[in-house]
Amino acid sequence: MSSGLQYHRSAAQQTALIAMRTVIGWHFLYEGYYKLALPGWSADGAPLPRWTSAGYFKGASGPLPGLFRHLLDAGWVGWIDTTVKIGLLIIGLALILGLFTRAACTGAIFLLTLFYLTSMPLSGIHQPGSEGAYLIVNKTLVECIAVCVLLAFRTGEIAGLDLLLRARRRKPRGMQSPAPAVAAAATTAAPVDQAVFQPKGD
Repeated sequence: MSSGLQYHRSAAQQTALIAMRTVIGWHFLYEGYYKLALPGWSADGAPLPRWTSAGYFKGASGPLPGLFRHLLDAGWVGWIDTTVKIGLLIIGLALILGLFTRAACTGAIFLLTLFYLTSMPLSGIHQPGSEGAYLIVNKTLVECIAVCVLLAFRTGEIAGLDLLLRARRRKPRGMQSPAPAVAAAATTAAPVDQAVFQPKGD
C-alpha cells in the first residue's frame, strides 16, 4: 500500500460515513437520555426503576467485572452511573453534530471497549437478555469497530461543526496574509517614486 497516493472519497462514500456516524451518535444519545430519564413509567403504566450499572456489572462476565464489582462494593456506583449516562449523552450529541468528532470517537471506543470486556461472549450459546447467540463477536464489538472506521476516515472533515470551526480558525490568517505583500510592494515602490520626483540640481 503506497502512502504517497492521496485518496479522495466519493460522494457516496462520504454519505455512507456520515450516515454511520449519525446513527451511532443517535444510539449513544438515546441510551444516555433514557438512562437519565429513569425512573419513569412504561407505555402500559408499569413503573420503571432508576437505571444503575450495579446489576449489569454483578452479572457480567469477562476480564473486567471483578474490578468493577470491587468499585461497586467501595461505594462508587453513583459516580459510575453518572459518568456512563453523561458520557453517552455527550458522545452521542457530538457524533451527530460532527463537533470534536475525533474526541467523541475516542470516547466512544473507550466506553464500548469497557462494555465489551465486561460482557465478552465466550459461551457461544444464547444468553438470557440477549437477542441472539454470540461467540467472541457481538454487537458491542461490531459498533466499536465501526467507530474505529469513523475515526480513521476523519469524518469530522467531511461534514459537521468541525468544518465551521476549522474555517473560522483559518479566516484570520487568510485576511492577514495580503498585508506583508502590500507592505513589501509599498517599500519597493517608494525609492522609485522618490527617484521620479527628485528635483534636479543646477
